[in-house]
Amino acid sequence: MDTILIATANPGKAAEYRKIFEKRGVTVKTLADLENNYEIEENGQTFQENALIKANTLMSALGIPVLADDSGLIVDALNGRPGIHSARYAGDHDDEANKRKLLTELQGIPYEKRTARFHCSIVAVRPEVKPLSVTGEVEGLILFKEQGTDGFGYDPLFYYPPLNKSFAELTMEKKNKVSHRGHAVEKLQEVFDEWWQD
Repeated sequence: MDTILIATANPGKAAEYRKIFEKRGVTVKTLADLENNYEIEENGQTFQENALIKANTLMSALGIPVLADDSGLIVDALNGRPGIHSARYAGDHDDEANKRKLLTELQGIPYEKRTARFHCSIVAVRPEVKPLSVTGEVEGLILFKEQGTDGFGYDPLFYYPPLNKSFAELTMEKKNKVSHRGHAVEKLQEVFDEWWQD
């Protein structure tokens, strides 16, 4: 039991998790390392349910421990949308279309009512053991237009008041320290060792 599959093909995310697990002597594989392409229908009602569906599907297929996360943007003025549909808000994984749709839906909403938060649920599963689940959130506001060129997804529209910048204006390192995934990963590290040895 010295390998864990991270249910992502995103190299940035994979590198982030590798840093955590390899110092624990755990080898990290990702979807990019698999021969087969697994179609997973994420039909849960919450971020946690979707992460669990992803993790369990891959563990059943491969018989090894799997870590999956699901995250998204929750906008108060839109009753929590785009929420679990963040990646496919305006179609299939089209960041530009998603951002345009978000700005269109927020037209006429004043700045102080554009409160939002990014949420991340991380779930780890292994055979015969109760799943491990942690969450992280970060609060901010949705800008009227994009700021910054780094990051991905909604980052250029997500303003983070403590640093007076959008997420797309932060270095990857700075963003990882304050982001929803950063907070969730921090919690994961606090409980992972005990769960892994269990």
